[in-house]
Amino acid sequence: MEFTSDDARAHYDAVRDVLAGVVVGLDFDGTLSPVVDDPESARLHPGAPGALLELAEAVRAVAVITGRPARQAIAMGDLDALGNAMLDRGAELFVFGHYGNERWSATDQRIRSPRPPAGLATFERELPSVLRTAGAADAFIEEKGLAVAVHTRRMDDPAAAFERLVKPLTVLAERHHLSVEPGRNVIEVRSGEMHKGQAVRAFVAEQEATGVVFGGDDLGDVEAFEAVRALRADGLPGLVVCSASHERPDLVELADVVVDGPAGVVDLLSRLVRA
Repeated sequence: MEFTSDDARAHYDAVRDVLAGVVVGLDFDGTLSPVVDDPESARLHPGAPGALLELAEAVRAVAVITGRPARQAIAMGDLDALGNAMLDRGAELFVFGHYGNERWSATDQRIRSPRPPAGLATFERELPSVLRTAGAADAFIEEKGLAVAVHTRRMDDPAAAFERLVKPLTVLAERHHLSVEPGRNVIEVRSGEMHKGQAVRAFVAEQEATGVVFGGDDLGDVEAFEAVRALRADGLPGLVVCSASHERPDLVELADVVVDGPAGVVDLLSRLVRA
């Protein structure tokens, strides 16, 4: 665990001092789960369930805030069982899927979701042709219901394929009034009406939190990082945690604490509880 500045250590201490009323938001891939070549094989870091259960005894609520569909994140992380165990420890577990468009809680156990964005179906029909033209026909397409993700991680040269695809996919998305979210060898296309920053703000307000922690590792987490920093500027104790990646040094610049991937996130959560 590495603090990025003296102020960062002060932010950590401020959150720790009001921990009982703090809400914690965490990304799934790269933060709670190691990044893997096959997105469907992602699972929680082995230490994450135990750390989250300990955390439940110390904070007000915990949320997994992810670009994945809520149902998928719940299944991959066994979050329904974990949520029930956390309720017994005194804290609620929420899942905000599709960047906050979907919502689930351990108490409600129902996924509340809007309709898919207009234009997404047409985008999907036209996508294979764009991939072939860009020399990326072998890219893996992940259909998420409210979004489509194009993964290049399995390809021979993931970085080169990613660079070839960003512009044509952006053009195609804009034609259908959709937004593009580049990530770590993945380009996601979705409605631009919701993002993780809005999810964090709503989570804080609903829980009447006395502080907030958010941990993430990719560009889709930038709005959440900025939301925590803005709330902190308004007087709410807040801590931004970067699950470090050499692929995303720009996120490190926004963070207060940098940790070594999901294992580092687990260690940080345990430190907060012990403190």
